[in-house]
Amino acid sequence: MKQVTPYNTDSSKKQQVEDMFDNIAEKYDFLNRTLSMNIDVSWRKKLVKWLSADQPKTILDVATGTGDLAIALQRGTGADIVGLDLSQQMLNVGIDKVKRLQLDGKIKMMKGDAENLPFEDNNFDAVTVAFGARNFENLEKGLNELKRVVKSGGSVYILEFSKVEGFMRPFYMFYFKNILPRIGKMISKDSRAYTYLPDSVQAFPYGEGMRKILLNCGFTTVVYKKLTLGIATIYKATK
Repeated sequence: MKQVTPYNTDSSKKQQVEDMFDNIAEKYDFLNRTLSMNIDVSWRKKLVKWLSADQPKTILDVATGTGDLAIALQRGTGADIVGLDLSQQMLNVGIDKVKRLQLDGKIKMMKGDAENLPFEDNNFDAVTVAFGARNFENLEKGLNELKRVVKSGGSVYILEFSKVEGFMRPFYMFYFKNILPRIGKMISKDSRAYTYLPDSVQAFPYGEGMRKILLNCGFTTVVYKKLTLGIATIYKATK
């Protein structure tokens, strides 16, 4: 798999990803809602609904960012949540949101690296990552860490962009590669962050390809659901 980085510098992908999200943190939520036309909210709700059937008591949300999924998970399951992210600036926005919603007793936000999780084996009932897996420097290492910390019989849920297929593909790709980056650059003032998005999605495995990678990492079963014509996919990988 070709490695795509945000700024194409000599720094590691991990450092570039951290810098990018630190740069756009204050505008991130607004851009998400604007560029996805609020569809990202419905995608998170679908993940929460699927996961809630497992009745988890503890959930680790990796690449939690500003905490949108962590908040949705807590409200949807009542579980205790740990939200972990590389970017302190993204976490700062998330911490403020959690406090405003008076959920700081149920959601703990912390800085950390998905590829070196600071938790013991078999620690969480469920693990989630939304729109963060393609930012891992080493995908397999990150996936193995997610598997390590989820309890035996528990599942890792991954929500990630995929590739639109069929007659809508050319229209979507025009928006994704031409319009979205221009709007993102104008609002975020980061010239690369929203060209990195389509570039990284194009380079990332999806569907059966992602399913095979998860199985090769040692998960016992992997199933997935396509969302909104295949723009995004939720994977459920059970340990």
